[in-house]
Amino acid sequence: MRLTTKGRFAVTAMIDLAMRQGKGPVTLSGISQRQAISLSYLEQLFGKLRRHEIVESIRGPGGGYSLARRADKVTVADIIIAVDEPLDATQCGGKENCHGADHATGARCMTHELWATLNEKMVDYLDSVSLQDLVDQQRQKNAEQNVVVMHRNHAALG
Repeated sequence: MRLTTKGRFAVTAMIDLAMRQGKGPVTLSGISQRQAISLSYLEQLFGKLRRHEIVESIRGPGGGYSLARRADKVTVADIIIAVDEPLDATQCGGKENCHGADHATGARCMTHELWATLNEKMVDYLDSVSLQDLVDQQRQKNAEQNVVVMHRNHAALG
């Protein structure tokens, strides 16, 4: 079980958007260029994010997208659910007919509870991570990379 491209791209695009808050609306074409995600795909994702009131669109010249609520009030689970990303490790998709409808009993498989519990833990974890947490992590990572580059440049000059 893993997140599909849809979920990963949506979270990546939302981090990009959140990192630019306070600087005016962010264009999808800008996100597309920075994150190497198809513009048409972003348009689909952001339509869903807008319908779930996670982002808002600003029309006209200078328009784009901004967060509809503060980054610390948006969780990764909110984003994943908004773009219809399935978070399900069970074989049956939660329908509890793991052996299939054609099977005589249509019953759950022996490991159904294991995977159902993993689903709960996964959603709990993703619900505990805010967009702001991810922005802070990215800014910290960027700051550390800048220190390494500055150190290398200083060492080369010395």
